[in-house]
Amino acid sequence: MKDNEIKAIVRAAYASILKGSGTCCGPQSGCCGSTVSAGDISKQVEYTDADIEAVPEGANLGLGCGNPVALASLREGEVVLDLGSGAGFDCFLAANRVGPEGRVIGVDMTPEMVARARENAAKGGYANVEFRLGEIENLPAPDGCADVVISNCVINLVPDKERAFAEAFRVLKPGGRLMVSDIVLLRHLPDSLKESIQAYIGCLSGASLKGEYLRSILEAGFESVVIVGETAFPVESVVYDPAVQATAKDIRPSPDEVEEAAASVRSIRVHALKGGNCRC
Repeated sequence: MKDNEIKAIVRAAYASILKGSGTCCGPQSGCCGSTVSAGDISKQVEYTDADIEAVPEGANLGLGCGNPVALASLREGEVVLDLGSGAGFDCFLAANRVGPEGRVIGVDMTPEMVARARENAAKGGYANVEFRLGEIENLPAPDGCADVVISNCVINLVPDKERAFAEAFRVLKPGGRLMVSDIVLLRHLPDSLKESIQAYIGCLSGASLKGEYLRSILEAGFESVVIVGETAFPVESVVYDPAVQATAKDIRPSPDEVEEAAASVRSIRVHALKGGNCRC
């Protein structure tokens, strides 16, 4: 499948999440049919009750696989750019940390997500946050505009990850830093999942091998690339999620394949620096 076809399907899937008919990295219901709230999902991936309560209602969709803001050491007055900002959850948390003298820019390729994020910003009175429609492989931002680039479970969805990291490097100021939470693989997935577009939407088959992912960051020019956290990812909750199963007629993994995939998928938090001198 061509890159533009994958993007169109992913874009449609994320738009459907706002209508309550889709799912992604953070499943909205468990494999046994019990409803799990976005807040519950977020607390499983390192967000606190205070984080969840600090943002406008509807900003947290439970789609992340980590909390990059908590690890980015944000300071007042900094400029933060969020790759794949969704409804704005991480942007609003970042805005609270950089303060009124700082600025947060969220970029997302799904028009419905950008519209929802802008509504949430207006609802919460966030004058220091803006949301732009665009692809993270071609960021709508000038060179050297950001102190920090963050991303949460999004780069795994991008067909050209090398380009995405090169763009993150471009928009950072000298001395700026990258903090991403994402899904990677320890080994290749079974064919039944690797070839499934619904597994791609579920952040599985689009994921890179861990070594390839880290190499892409280094090849973009980043230095001091460090994994600051790594945990297992509940792949079975994506494969068996009712919302996925309702549309994912192509997913038919055996129990052994699910077990194999579960042993391979990891959620990692990666920190890296752009060389040069900067107050950040």
